[in-house]
Amino acid sequence: MGGQVGGFDWRFRAIVSAYAVSGYGNYLNLIALSLFSYDVTGTAFGVGAVMAVRLFAGFLAGLAAGPLSARVARRTSMICADVAQAAAMTVLALCVSRMQLWLLACAVVVLGAGNTFFTVALRSAVPIMVGQNARSHANGLLVTARSFATVLGFASAAPVIGLGGYTAAFAVNAASFMVSATALLALRPRTDEGEAGKSEEHAEPDSRRSAGPWLRKACGSRVRRAMEGMPALLIGMVLLRGVDALASSSHNVALPVVAHSITPSGPAVFMTQFWVAWATGTLLAHQALKRKRDAAAWGERAFAVGTCLMSIAFVVAFAGLPTPALMVAAASAGFADGCTEIIYTSRLQAAPDRQRSRLFGWSATAEQSGFALGTVAAAAALEVLPARAVVAAFHSAAVCTALLLLLAFATRGGTAAPYSSTSEEGGSINGADGEDTHGRRTGASVLPRAGAGVHRGRSAQRR
Repeated sequence: MGGQVGGFDWRFRAIVSAYAVSGYGNYLNLIALSLFSYDVTGTAFGVGAVMAVRLFAGFLAGLAAGPLSARVARRTSMICADVAQAAAMTVLALCVSRMQLWLLACAVVVLGAGNTFFTVALRSAVPIMVGQNARSHANGLLVTARSFATVLGFASAAPVIGLGGYTAAFAVNAASFMVSATALLALRPRTDEGEAGKSEEHAEPDSRRSAGPWLRKACGSRVRRAMEGMPALLIGMVLLRGVDALASSSHNVALPVVAHSITPSGPAVFMTQFWVAWATGTLLAHQALKRKRDAAAWGERAFAVGTCLMSIAFVVAFAGLPTPALMVAAASAGFADGCTEIIYTSRLQAAPDRQRSRLFGWSATAEQSGFALGTVAAAAALEVLPARAVVAAFHSAAVCTALLLLLAFATRGGTAAPYSSTSEEGGSINGADGEDTHGRRTGASVLPRAGAGVHRGRSAQRR
């Protein structure tokens, strides 16, 4: 890509800007679509069912994303995903007054699959866009843009819905997808390594920490090929991410119900306050970790500990606190969420090119399936139990899984074995900035999950 501006090619910065616009539309739509689903279905279970349909589509897309990246250029995947989602949001905007449940379901299927394909392609393409040695700085730029877009999207949700209704919110989101697609189409970033990437896929796997004989006996041949050579503890991190998504589904389903209960005349205002506080916490987390210099201080153990702290903060947020304390709890959950994303995504980005696509595809599948299952279960539980009890029960599962992973780390006596990967110029992952092969330098921010494909805050509506 062309000339450099502030350490990065100006085209990459333009893509980041377009990505921020798309993120703004997604976070605005996070609140709008949740409230609209409640209006269409009339029950908490209906909201959960709509979310589940979207997440099931994302689950299937996660299974296909890895193989697809070997056949279709990542840039093409991202453009097609953006255009498809823009079309779905346009249909919703035009049919708000006469919305049928089946049409809403079709739209959320497109949104769920498109979001997953875009997220997997973008996350796995970053090291190729800027080079392995610069990926941590590029991730930081992307996450900072996303965090600001999150705050603006949540903060503007109430006035946009209040002034223009759901039609305006959906139209803004459709336009934001087209901005992202246009930038990718016009700037043509390099997103695939070509033959160099294919050779990496067949590299000799690291057998020291592979998943072991049990995996070969328990899984089919396709799953074995996909997970061959991946460290067992890294697989454990992906599984914890899936359980965390299941736990996060509880407060995403519960929040619209609580908002309608506490402020029936203005539920969007309550949800906006909550998510702005959460997004502010994630922004602070990224900024704080960027200033840390001891890369060895952050690793897989910190990911498990951060997951525990995040779950505890969400449970506290639903404990019936006064509004100021609720905002502090939501911001604390966002801060812990930001820290875990930095560690988790940076670790996966250290993998070789094609293996990296499979990893992010499997991660998306774990998160989408966990969130979908949790959404249905949490929606059903909310019919008979108070919100605070449901949120506490679901997040307890995430805490217990994180503690088991910490026990596994202690038993192994170390972290997962690092990958060896090279940049397109042939350089090591160990760059001049001292980044380790895990990609765990604390300046290495991550791309959004979440989200979302799953929102770690968390909802499937975001990238």
